[in-house]
Amino acid sequence: MRRAGLLIAFASSWCFAFSGPMAKYLAAGGLTPLESVWVRMAGAGLLLVGVLAAVRPRALRIPRSRLLFFGAYAVVAVAGVQALYFAAITRLPVGVTLLIEFTAPVLVVLWVRFVRRLRLPREAFVGAVVAVAGLGIVVEVWSGLSLDPVGLLLAFGAAACCAGYFLLSDGFGDDVDPLGLIAWGLLGAAAVLVPLSRPWDIPWEAFTRTAAPEGAPVLPVAAAALWMIVVATVAAYILGVTAVRRLSAAVGSTVASLEVIAGAVIAWILIGEALGVFQVVGGLIVLVGAYLAQRATAALPAPPGGLREQAVAV
Repeated sequence: MRRAGLLIAFASSWCFAFSGPMAKYLAAGGLTPLESVWVRMAGAGLLLVGVLAAVRPRALRIPRSRLLFFGAYAVVAVAGVQALYFAAITRLPVGVTLLIEFTAPVLVVLWVRFVRRLRLPREAFVGAVVAVAGLGIVVEVWSGLSLDPVGLLLAFGAAACCAGYFLLSDGFGDDVDPLGLIAWGLLGAAAVLVPLSRPWDIPWEAFTRTAAPEGAPVLPVAAAALWMIVVATVAAYILGVTAVRRLSAAVGSTVASLEVIAGAVIAWILIGEALGVFQVVGGLIVLVGAYLAQRATAALPAPPGGLREQAVAV
């Protein structure tokens, strides 16, 4: 079961990795980041709800006691992550944004220690320090932050919401169907973003054209949007939640950090974005630190009662 969970998490990370490059194509077609996020959330939510209504309607039932949980998942784990990430990649390279976003495993460790007040091994904090040091190399702090400061702030916000995604994905019981959670989370995120994204102002004619980021091959905007909806959203979220349920938030978030590598590779192949020497070296250090921190938390014994919502402390 653990091996299957690792493979599912690996597949999820590669599916998610397409979101940044595809968003660049939508931006080249004339959509703003929030408009691209809304198209992604609404399209994926409607697709998944439609499929579930036809083949698995029970998955769409929301227990009344879980309404607040569903709301938090839609706002933090879906809308927050995606909106902040899409806004960040307009100011930062995809690979750098992902590197910052995937300091989320370190935030999971801090949550476990200071909010849940569980004692952690020293290795967890060593890993956190290593990850922060690597992040300092990524952003080149010695040169007064050579990267866009607003972009960095947006990327750190995405990291905080990403930590919430891992914790929330691990925090529900058998009364919630994971597929229903994803479907309503996506639609809920689209609803939350309506006042900001203003879908009535989206240049829908852009989907009849082709576009390309600077130096990238030309693609139909509609094809980029469809790939982002089906592969980088529906498939990615289903695989991601399934993996976290099998592995726990601590292990799942660590494996999912492979999205950093996958995203950088895909961005390099599709749109010609290459990381600099400091970003590559610092990124490797960030991933090592995140791995050390999460390996330490994964070694902890399960709390009494073995509740699923406490699995992040394992």
